[in-house]
Amino acid sequence: EEILKDLPKKCDVGAKKNTKGNLQYWVGYKLHITVDDHGIPMAGILTSASLADNQVAIPLAKLTAERVVGLYDLMDSGYDASGIREHSKSLGHVPIIEERADPGKAEQKRQEKLAWKTLNWKPSDMIRYEKRTVVERSFSRLKEEFGARFIRVRGHEKVLMHLMVGVLVLAVD
Repeated sequence: EEILKDLPKKCDVGAKKNTKGNLQYWVGYKLHITVDDHGIPMAGILTSASLADNQVAIPLAKLTAERVVGLYDLMDSGYDASGIREHSKSLGHVPIIEERADPGKAEQKRQEKLAWKTLNWKPSDMIRYEKRTVVERSFSRLKEEFGARFIRVRGHEKVLMHLMVGVLVLAVD
């Protein structure tokens, strides 16, 4: 609870790179949720839009671990930090976190992926990582089907309530 109290909750400006590598900006908040392999929400935290995702990883993992027994933590490269990996292991989970792009290792990664394709083989953690797309689908459904794209209320508590109703409907669906 102390960690959650310290997270910023004011409305501000956030930025994120889109699929084309361009920065997109928005004013408001950012919802961080964990979902299972079927897209069922397990925990969520609403913060200021400017907060980096990796700053919420540990409190969200603790909140999720209180509710369900998990085996893996699947995260994108925004969560690539030794502290997050160690915390995941301390919960008894296997952290599967995409490594950040390192320009010096680009050719090595390309060769590795080519070898996997040639052999028609993937490492088990890569197969497991592919389940992470469920998170993207859950966020997409929240935005497109359950009212999270345009929120017409002000204040952290009201926005949180609006979003959590959408999360509840997503869980029920």
